[in-house]
Amino acid sequence: MQNQSMNVSNERKLASKAKELGESADALAFNELAELTRSESPLVRRLAASALGKLAGIIEAELAVKTLHPLLSDAHPQVRQYSAKALGAFGAHAKDVLSDLRDLYKSPVEKDYVKRSVLAAGKIIREAVRIAEEQIVHHCRRCGVELASDEYTRSQKAFQRPFCDYCFDEVFLDRRNFETKVELQKTIRAKNGTVVQSDGERLICELLTAESIRYRYDERFRILNGHAIRPYFYLPEFDVYVEYWGMDTADYKISMLKKQQLYQQQGKKLISLYPDDKPRLREVLLAKLNKLK
Repeated sequence: MQNQSMNVSNERKLASKAKELGESADALAFNELAELTRSESPLVRRLAASALGKLAGIIEAELAVKTLHPLLSDAHPQVRQYSAKALGAFGAHAKDVLSDLRDLYKSPVEKDYVKRSVLAAGKIIREAVRIAEEQIVHHCRRCGVELASDEYTRSQKAFQRPFCDYCFDEVFLDRRNFETKVELQKTIRAKNGTVVQSDGERLICELLTAESIRYRYDERFRILNGHAIRPYFYLPEFDVYVEYWGMDTADYKISMLKKQQLYQQQGKKLISLYPDDKPRLREVLLAKLNKLK
C-alpha cells in the first residue's frame, strides 16, 4: 500500500472505502482497515484509524491497538489525533499506549488539537483500567500473597509492578541502591555543567549544545509492560532518543539489544551511537537525526 501511486481519484476511493468499513459493524473489516492505515495518503490513514475506533467492541481489541499504536508517531498530526481518539475507544485494552500518549501531550512541538484528543483518550483509558482493576484480585509478583488495594496502588505507582508492603520495601531499597550506583558513576562534567558517565556522553552533550539542540539527560520513563528504562538523551524538539552504547561485554550487549527492542516495539525514534563514532560524532549524529525528522 505504501508504494502505491496515489492520485486524487484513488485517494478518494480509498478514503470512501475506509469510511464504509468503519460503518459496516463487520469484524472482517479489520484486515482491510489495517492495510489502509499503511497508505501513503495521510487522509486515508486518518480515516482508517477513525474507522478502527468505530469498530471497537466488534473487532479484536488487541490487534486493533497493535495496529493503531504506531500511528501515534505518524508524521501527519491529524493521523496522530485520530489514532489517539480511536485508541481511547478500546479502553483498558489500550493501557500500554498511555506512556506514548503522555509523551505526545508533553511534546512542546505537538499541535494543540492533537493534545486535546490525546488528553481525552488518556482519561478514558485510565478510567477503564481503574474499573477493570477493581474487579481483579492482584498478587505480589515476588511472594504471591494477595494484595490489598492500597498495596497494589502504591506498588504500581512506584514500580508499575504489584508488590505487597514487605516486598515493596525490599524492592524500593534495591532500586535506591541502584540509583545511587548510577549517580556515583557520573564523574565527567561537560562544558555546560552536565555531569555524565562517560567521555562519549560528554562529547554528545557538548555537540548538542554547540548545535543549539535542546536535550534532557538520563531521565527515567516507563516504556513497555512495566520496564523502566533510562534513555541517555531525549531531544524534545524532535521526539528522538539518543543512546550511547559504550561497553563491549556480553551482559551489556544483551541489555543493549533488549533496550533497543523496547524502543522499536513502542515506535520510539532512536539514534544509536557507538565508540567507533566518536572521531566523526557530529557528522554521524546529525545525519541520523536528519533521517528521523
